[in-house]
Amino acid sequence: MKNIIKGTLGIFGLLLAYLLLWPVGVDPVVWEAPVAPAMTGQFAPNGYLKDAEVLGLDDGIGPEDVAVDDAGNMFAPFDDGRIMKYDVFGKSMGIFVNTGGRPLGLDFDASGNLIIADAYKGLLSADKDGNLTTLTTEAEALPFKFTDDVDVASDGKIYFSDASSGFDIHDYRLDLMVHRPLGRLLVYDPTTKETTTLLSNLYFANGVAVSPDGKFVLVNETSEYRVTKYWLKGEKTGQSEMIMENLPGFPDGISSNGKGIYWIALPAKRKEIIDNLAGKPFIRKVVLRLPESIQPSPDRHGFVLGIDGDGQVIHNLQDPSSESFSPITSVEEKNGILYLGSLTYPGFARISAPE
Repeated sequence: MKNIIKGTLGIFGLLLAYLLLWPVGVDPVVWEAPVAPAMTGQFAPNGYLKDAEVLGLDDGIGPEDVAVDDAGNMFAPFDDGRIMKYDVFGKSMGIFVNTGGRPLGLDFDASGNLIIADAYKGLLSADKDGNLTTLTTEAEALPFKFTDDVDVASDGKIYFSDASSGFDIHDYRLDLMVHRPLGRLLVYDPTTKETTTLLSNLYFANGVAVSPDGKFVLVNETSEYRVTKYWLKGEKTGQSEMIMENLPGFPDGISSNGKGIYWIALPAKRKEIIDNLAGKPFIRKVVLRLPESIQPSPDRHGFVLGIDGDGQVIHNLQDPSSESFSPITSVEEKNGILYLGSLTYPGFARISAPE
């Protein structure tokens, strides 16, 4: 009996030593998470998204974004590098292109080329026949670590995000847990082929959306629960400001509908247990030593916000049910339809946009 007790205590001691002392290779910082806003009023739960039509269910995992061409064909990127093409009815038309990496954000330029933010390969372009060209892989001698989202402006310039210079997509949870400003907002000029950093020191730079008039670009900072505006024209050119802070969830993709609304995808609501760890970097290290399956994880909840260019909430679309299409990581509007992408769901979805 004594041997059993000793053995049990020994195992417990080893486990405790592992949780407290095993190196995790990262150094989380202390920060202060604001108290999450109540899910009432402009954020009150509703069932708008419950009727979303799911497409591409048999084709793979993780169509993070959806791009729609002028004919209504849909393009969705999967986690094995394939970008699939679908007709207007949702029928698969096969593989459009395989980047050999992990395609995430998509957008079309004026010539019909599909511009691709590939987490591993950088900023790419695929012509109508699926021929790939690498546009850029670095800025100011710093290679992209996690090319995330992209939006093509009316003047042809391509705005995109490098979510983190320290962690790639495989380790995105580490970036969120460490909470260091390692993200960048960038622009690529197809005319000069130059890549410029517009903003650095962003907290997980994620979705990117340029205003229709080209006056500003918005970028989501996921781990700070906020939306930042960078001015491209006017008296504030080169300046930035926060237009939304303390969001009720983690903002991922953002897009302009061309009519004054910017759609924000919130793949998960805030969790009190996660916010409570903000000032406890040592405990966050302990959490990182746990198997991912038992680390704090978000609840299933479909969540999309529509805001104006000043950050005022215009639309609140949700589906809090356990059967919801979620997590939603991108929202794109085309011809009165919202197209919803997901980094981990085995398919994408669409639903009519609100009036």
